[in-house]
Amino acid sequence: MSLTQPAGYFAMPTNGKGSPVLVLHAWWGLNDTIKAFCRRLAESGFVAFAPDLYHGKVTDQIAEAETLSIALSENDDQARAELAEATAFLKERGESASMAVIGFSLGAYYALDLSVNAADSVRQVVVFYGTGPADFSKSKADYLGHFAGNDDFEPQSNLDELEQSLKDAGRPVTFHIYPGTGHWFFEPDRTQAYNEAAASLAWDRTLAFLRRS
Repeated sequence: MSLTQPAGYFAMPTNGKGSPVLVLHAWWGLNDTIKAFCRRLAESGFVAFAPDLYHGKVTDQIAEAETLSIALSENDDQARAELAEATAFLKERGESASMAVIGFSLGAYYALDLSVNAADSVRQVVVFYGTGPADFSKSKADYLGHFAGNDDFEPQSNLDELEQSLKDAGRPVTFHIYPGTGHWFFEPDRTQAYNEAAASLAWDRTLAFLRRS
């Protein structure tokens, strides 16, 4: 029996098949940028699903985004349950028993967390300017990271710690730093932060990474 689609945004290639990719939104919520990213993945041959962890709430204001993200973090068990539901839904519709997970900022934390707590389901992780849990001993995934050269939210020490934790766990990891960029450089709706050249390069690297499997 097919699972009902959880709250979120689903994008399927025109041929109706492809490898599954779970997309986890930044602290703005499931906005048009994330939906467009899912469609872009689908156009590239992947089955993409972005769960709505905020249940319909979307903002473009930092203060409100911070409030929403704090509320989410205070209910981690529910978030993990919703991610498990999204994982089951996506795997049922993709061609593979395991999937890739892409997380933006806030979503990067949950992508990293999922790679540990659902290790059998996650084969690849891509994080954009976000870090997370330090113990990856249970992970079975490969990791790719895209980070800003000047990031007020993620200091270099966080990146170094994450990279070392992954290496200590024996996980394949490649991190890219994009000089002259800041947090959210990949997101075109963040007009003050968006860097077209860096975003294009990060996209190309992400596709090459996803297609390696």
